[in-house]
Amino acid sequence: MSKTDAINQLSEALLSADAIVLGAGAGLSTAAGLSYAGKRFEQYFADFIERYHFTDMYSAGFYPFSTLEEQWAYWSRHIWFNRYEPAPKDTYLQLRQLMGDKNFFVITTNVDHQFQLAGFPKERLFYTQGDYGLWQCSEPCHANTYDNYETVKRMIEEQHDMRIPTELVPHCPNCGKPMAMNLRADEAFVEDDGWHKAAERYQSFMAEQSTGKVLYLELGVGANTPSIIKYPFWRRTLSNPQASYACVNKGEAWAPAEIRERSITIDDDIDHVVRSLLSHN
Repeated sequence: MSKTDAINQLSEALLSADAIVLGAGAGLSTAAGLSYAGKRFEQYFADFIERYHFTDMYSAGFYPFSTLEEQWAYWSRHIWFNRYEPAPKDTYLQLRQLMGDKNFFVITTNVDHQFQLAGFPKERLFYTQGDYGLWQCSEPCHANTYDNYETVKRMIEEQHDMRIPTELVPHCPNCGKPMAMNLRADEAFVEDDGWHKAAERYQSFMAEQSTGKVLYLELGVGANTPSIIKYPFWRRTLSNPQASYACVNKGEAWAPAEIRERSITIDDDIDHVVRSLLSHN
C-alpha cells in the first residue's frame, strides 16, 4: 500500500471511529522539532558543550556535576526549553485540531507536556513517565510533587557561568534533602495524586471502549517501553474484532501478523502525516 493510500485509509478510520486512543512516544516530539542534539542543542547549551564536551541533552542529564548549583543550571535550561517553551513546529497544535471534538484519550511516555501547551484537555491526558514541570524529594520521603515553573524561571534568569545562586537550589520542604526531577528513571519515581487520578481516568476510558469501532493510534512510539503503549494497543485490537490499529513512525512502523488486516502502518514523518490528515477533513 502506498503512503497516500495509507493516509487516506487512516483518515477514514479517524472519521468512522467511535473512540480514539492516542498513544504518543518520543518520535512525536522529535517530529515537532524537539530534538535533543544538533543545532537546537548547540543553540541553548553552547557553554556546557564547550566545558563538558556534551553531545546531546539526554546523556548530559546523567552527568555527575560536582555541585548542585551546576546541576540545576543545566537542568533548568533543559526543563525550560523542553517543557515551558512550545515546540519549534506546531505539530501538536495540528494534532489537537485533528482530534477536534472526537471521543479520545491520550496516553504518552513523553514528559514535555506539549499536549497541554497545545490545548489538549488535562482530563484526557495520562503522562505515565513523569513531568519536566514537577520536582519530587530525591529520597523520596513522601509522595507529593511540586510545580517548578517559578523557580526554574529564576534559575534561567539568574544563572551565571553555568551555576545558579545557592539560594535557588531546591530542597524537600519535608526532610530537607535535595529535590529531584519527577521522571521515571528508577524505583524512586513518585506517582502522586494527580498521576493516580489520570491513571484511573485512562483505565475507565479503556474499559468503556472494550467493544465498538475503536482506533488505537500510535504516534512515534519506539521499542524502549513497549509494555506501556504498543503491546496493550496490539492486545486490545486483537480482542475487539471492530477495532483497528494505526502506527505512524519514521523507520519503525509495523504491526504483528495477527492484526495486520486491521492495521494501518505509515513509515513517514509524523508532522507530514498529521498535516495530510487535516487536509482530508
